[in-house]
Amino acid sequence: MTTSQKLAGKIALITGGTSGIGLATAQRFVAEGAFVFITGRRQAELDAAVQLLGQAAHGVQGDVSNLADLDRVVATIKEQKGRLDVLFANAGIAEFLPIDAVTETHYDQQFDINVKGTVFTVQKALPLLPDGATIVLMSSIVGTKGSDSSSIYSATKAAIRSLARTWTTDLKARRIRVNAISPGPIETPGLNSLAGTPEQAVQFKAQMVSTVPLGRMGEADEIAKAVLFLASDDSSYVAGVELFADGGMAQV
Repeated sequence: MTTSQKLAGKIALITGGTSGIGLATAQRFVAEGAFVFITGRRQAELDAAVQLLGQAAHGVQGDVSNLADLDRVVATIKEQKGRLDVLFANAGIAEFLPIDAVTETHYDQQFDINVKGTVFTVQKALPLLPDGATIVLMSSIVGTKGSDSSSIYSATKAAIRSLARTWTTDLKARRIRVNAISPGPIETPGLNSLAGTPEQAVQFKAQMVSTVPLGRMGEADEIAKAVLFLASDDSSYVAGVELFADGGMAQV
């Protein structure tokens, strides 16, 4: 991995950092000179991710929808490093049901983790963020497109895109830049788990790829590089945007 130390000396937090895009971003942040805190709900996966990342990483078990867990994450960062320069609010889930099958549990789980979790992750981290810090929110192309059976998930991601706008205004006096990243279909364990059997996964991904102008799935590290751009000084005049990294899927 060719690096230029774009995050040298920075302290970063990535929620949902044990696999997929979160882990790939943690790897890139560490390679670029950052010390990275990651969170995850399952201790075994968290331990494995920290072992992979090495000495420049620390894992804190927790669920972003649980405010006491978030308090513990922030307290750990404060105790160990005293500040937080980069926040990537990445943790989220996706579940798909047509509107006539949506249940209260289906609704609550996705809004609690994707929206409530993002809101309070940012709110509780703010006291540790110095002026000029950066925040990246995980949105998705589903917030723009109208895919079937995705109404609740898509609504959570549309809310996150809105938060990038409003928080840019809320935090402008502190020069804290807030931006959203919106991936298209990315090859991750999470995506494969949504598809069902291996045969169904092949069909599921082939259908998605057929709508991507670049004609392929994206890789997690491709999103990590886009997050790095938003987190680093390379994007010093970029605020409130939604950066699509989707192979053109939502653009044409």
